[in-house]
Amino acid sequence: MGHHHHHGELKGRMAFSIALNLVITIAEVIGGILSGSLSLLSDSLHNFSDSMSLLASYFAIKIGERRANEKYTFGYKRAEILVAFINSAVLVGVSLFLLVEAYRRFKNPEPIDGPLMLGVALIGLGANLISVLLLHSHAHESMNVRSAYLHLMSDTLSSVAVVVGGVLIIKWNVTWVDPLVTVFISLYILREGYEILKESVEVLMEASPELDFEVIKREIESIPGVKNAHHFHAWRIGEKEIHFECHVEVDDMPVSKGQAIIDEVEERLRKYGITHVTVQLEVNRCTSKNVICNEEKRS
Repeated sequence: MGHHHHHGELKGRMAFSIALNLVITIAEVIGGILSGSLSLLSDSLHNFSDSMSLLASYFAIKIGERRANEKYTFGYKRAEILVAFINSAVLVGVSLFLLVEAYRRFKNPEPIDGPLMLGVALIGLGANLISVLLLHSHAHESMNVRSAYLHLMSDTLSSVAVVVGGVLIIKWNVTWVDPLVTVFISLYILREGYEILKESVEVLMEASPELDFEVIKREIESIPGVKNAHHFHAWRIGEKEIHFECHVEVDDMPVSKGQAIIDEVEERLRKYGITHVTVQLEVNRCTSKNVICNEEKRS
């Protein structure tokens, strides 16, 4: 009961933060257009990315509560990865557009309404601080929630940069500060977006997680009765679920002895963060004993 109440509280706070960030995104887009501030528009992008990150995290928690079925035998854990891929791809594209626009502003400065820019930036900063405080106590729970929290923290810092830019424009009318702040925010979003894009593509392409196959091979082959371990496959289903399969060569033996070896393999591989193991026992079957199967057709 306590676990469900805790999850309910977290989802409630996340839903409020999503709504708050979407409102601020709209306010910053309107404020950026009316004031002529490109840095406000770039900060609105950052706020929008936070909203999408929070939304992905929210649905990940919701979808994670659903059970696997005959159609989705692995469950729905990849939904979060798919959202992260789309979100980060859009972020990278828009960041590049903003960098081009900032270059254009450096060459042809445009007048900026400093007071309006500062007012909207202060509202955005306040909203981001509220969201950070709401999620602070839950930030340690999972990578999923922690990444959303870090998004909000970074956006709070970019809002501070826009506020400082607004003050400088009002005080000294240095309009070049606006595209300069835009460049810094865009480069940060580009780096952040690229990292998420890279990781999400790796998961979707079933790239192997950080595992030392040679160490795992020695671990399996140290089990009594195992002659050879080969043809390894490892992939991630979601954030924390690593699946692993391999062929294990043994002498001809009763099924009960073979099952004991499979159980021992599963037990030993847990320390490497592997959550699901599939072992194919065989007797003098594969001609290739390589860790990775490079043959077009398995023997």
